[in-house]
Parts: sequence; C-alpha cells; structure tokens
Amino acid sequence: MIPAKPRRSSAVTVQPSDAAGHPLAALFLQGDGSTLRWVMQQGRELLLIEHPAFQAAFSRQGAQLLHFQPRGQRPWLWCASRWPQGAAIRGGVPVCWPWYGRHPGESGWPSHGWARLMDWELLDSRVDEQSVHLRWQLELCDWQVILEAELGAHMKLRLRTRHQDSEPCQLSHALHAYWRISDVVRVALLGLDGASGQDLLKREGCVQQGALRIEDGCHRIFQRGAQLQLQDLSWQRRLLIDTRGGANSVVWHPGSRPLTDVSWSEALGFLSVQAASCAADSLSLKPGEEAVLALKARLG
Repeated sequence: MIPAKPRRSSAVTVQPSDAAGHPLAALFLQGDGSTLRWVMQQGRELLLIEHPAFQAAFSRQGAQLLHFQPRGQRPWLWCASRWPQGAAIRGGVPVCWPWYGRHPGESGWPSHGWARLMDWELLDSRVDEQSVHLRWQLELCDWQVILEAELGAHMKLRLRTRHQDSEPCQLSHALHAYWRISDVVRVALLGLDGASGQDLLKREGCVQQGALRIEDGCHRIFQRGAQLQLQDLSWQRRLLIDTRGGANSVVWHPGSRPLTDVSWSEALGFLSVQAASCAADSLSLKPGEEAVLALKARLG
C-alpha cells in the first residue's frame, strides 16, 4: 500500500538543531505507530519508515535514501543538517543520473544530472516482518528510471534505466552513498588493493596499494566494482559495501576543501563510497535496452 501524499498544512517540521545523533532523528520521536508516513522537513517531502528491524527516511526529491539505521546500531548513512533550497540534498544516497559529474556538452546543466533535483513517484511499497521494499519512478523525456530499495538487516538499492529514443544514448550513473563514520582520518577502506583508476584531484592515473586512507581529500574512480570493507576502529564497526553492481568504485572526500552549508567538523563524519558506471566506463544504451546499477551494504 502506498501512503497518501502529505498535506503541507498539517506537516511536521523539526529543526536540525533539535535532532540528536542524526539530523532526522527527532522526526521519529513523533511517530503515530505507522510503518510508513509522510512528513515535511526543510521544504522537502520525506517518507519515514519505522520498522521493527530499522528506521529509514527517503526524500521524494531524488528518491534519495537519507537515513538508514538498523535497531541497536549507529546510523549507516551521513546527511548534512542544512539543505539548500532548490538544490540537491547532500547526504544519504543521491542518484546521479543520467550523467555523472559535469555534463560533457552543456556547462549550464546541473552536476550529476537531473535525478537529484526532481520529484519521483512512489509506485508501490511492501512491508513484511524482515524488511520493506519500495519502488520509485522518474520519467524524463524518452527516459524511464526505476529505483528499487530493499531495507532490513541490510541495505540494497537497484537502479534500472530504459529509454525509447530511436538512437543509442549515452548514460553514466552512480549511487553516490555518504557513509557515516567516526572520523574520516581514522577509517580504512579495504578491497581495492591493486585496482587501477583515475585520481581526479591529481589528474593522473592511479593504482591503489593496500588499504585506502584519507589524508587530505580524495576523489578516485577505480575501474573495478568490489566487495569493500569500511573499517571504523573508533566505533568498532565494519561495513561491507558491495559496488559490484557497477563498473566503477568511486571514493570521495573533500578534505580541507570547503563544502557549501557543511562545516569542516561535520564533513569529518562521512566518507563517500559509490557504485557507478561513469567516465571511461559510461554506457551506450540502445533503444529498449536496460541498464542496471546496484549498491548493497551489510554489517561485517
């Protein structure tokens, strides 16, 4: 059953400063017992999920999973406390589609495509004792994209893209996850040893040797989907992040470079590890052909 769209006049609004531990935490304190319910937050429609196994939140804008927290655990995803009006929300798992980074031919078009900025339609939802399944859809010109989410003790996202143009079309896409961590300088990412790719900060090729650690900024596109381990010794946690649903694993953190509306101390709390097919691994999609991108995570 799909819950009804909220009425703005009766919506709940909570200021980020009222939330403890996560910018959306206070929203769950005002629950009415429903597994799925809509609220308003900073001008966005959010779908809150209150399940015996976990809490989660999606934004209708971008079909963006903003929060996921299995019971008894720390949140898996980081989200900025302030969301700029009319722009993409920084945090959770933004859908970068139908291009990644800057558009190759249109300098005035938004970075990472239109999907993060548009409202998606929730097609259906299914709740059982172990998990919640959702399907979101966006239609744009000749394109149709579906985001399938399965949340429970794990997190699974699958992006499916088709187009009906008469000619092949170029596609690059990413599930641009922001993983919440204790401190970016104290974590290690394992599973990319020997992987080659492109270092976008140094503008040169790179080959990873051993565990990847962040010193002052990182933006690397590896030509390998992989089963990765995000080790956080301070939190005694190991997240297993599976990017094998795409051609690339992308690792990004701004380091000391400022982010709009995000303080330096706030930015220390995330590392972006993404599943993608982008850059040299962008796709040429024939009419009626389907492209699939997947991202999975579980506790190790």
